[in-house]
Amino acid sequence: MIDNELDKLPNNYQSLIDQISETYALGQRKAISAVNSNMVETYWKIGQHIVEFEQGGKSKAEYGKALLANLSKDLTHAHGKGFSLSNVYLTRQFFLKYPIFQTVSGKLDRLSWSHICELIPIDNEVERQFYEVQCQIENWNVRELKRQKNTSLFLRLAASKNKEEIFKLSSKGQIIEKPTDLLREPYVFEFLKIPDPYHLNETDLEKRLIDHLQHFLLELGKGFAFIGRQYRITLGNTHYHVDLVFYHRILKCFVLIDLKKEKAGYEDVGQMNMYLGYFENEENTEGDNQPIGIVLAKEKDDLLVQYAMHNLSSQLFVNKYQLYLPDKEELQQLIEAHLKENEEY
Repeated sequence: MIDNELDKLPNNYQSLIDQISETYALGQRKAISAVNSNMVETYWKIGQHIVEFEQGGKSKAEYGKALLANLSKDLTHAHGKGFSLSNVYLTRQFFLKYPIFQTVSGKLDRLSWSHICELIPIDNEVERQFYEVQCQIENWNVRELKRQKNTSLFLRLAASKNKEEIFKLSSKGQIIEKPTDLLREPYVFEFLKIPDPYHLNETDLEKRLIDHLQHFLLELGKGFAFIGRQYRITLGNTHYHVDLVFYHRILKCFVLIDLKKEKAGYEDVGQMNMYLGYFENEENTEGDNQPIGIVLAKEKDDLLVQYAMHNLSSQLFVNKYQLYLPDKEELQQLIEAHLKENEEY
């Protein structure tokens, strides 16, 4: 009976199903967003209560950490999960870092409480603001945010910038407008879990990067689309192979990457320059911009690279990679030195 009735349904019945499904999915997303927004506001108010209680008398001086410990125990007994000592501490820090809730609702409206818990411990406001913005621009989940924090993404991007560019990076995130906006120094491949010292050749390193393509793309940044590995070029009946080829959707150009297990030499620069010439003349189609070439090496001699690249393409770069997390203090000192050239921030 039902099957016969279904046969009589109009041809656009499926469009009704699609409309209802889309509306339902949108409603679910809005409901989740509303719950998240309410949770963030609730935790902010809890932090406000704690700070105002401390400031209202001598409780901070008399009880110190005991206050938070007792709050955790008593609130957990009354309400169950959500009031661990670390969470109670974070609500307090949340209010102290963001004392005006309108600021929270305006800046962090798309982030979950779990995201905010990762942001709160960042003391430097300029650095913390970068992760706030970039997290929303690239829609990072909590795991991705943790990874970018642990690899000091902001510090690596800011290391080669002047004061004005650093503040722009902090307030607007990483905006891709020119080839240099893609670069970071160093690139970090800690996700490969290769001990250092290591004995991989370039082919092994390349294979491992492709095996961890999702992590590699996260490290490269927004806009990269993978084209292929060992991309063959034939010149004068001789075959050459580019290790990795990507296309950048924002800059609208090919990005060629060659991997070097040790130091980059002048011959590596010359070879990449040849690849760039080939792609510009043979692979580019209408609308494509000049290709970008990146030689990624474990070590580089800045003076050698400078002379090797004399009068060569401005789209060619030599950058370092490392297989372990960077030294955050060294990067911070480098950035502070840049900033002190003008004035303190």
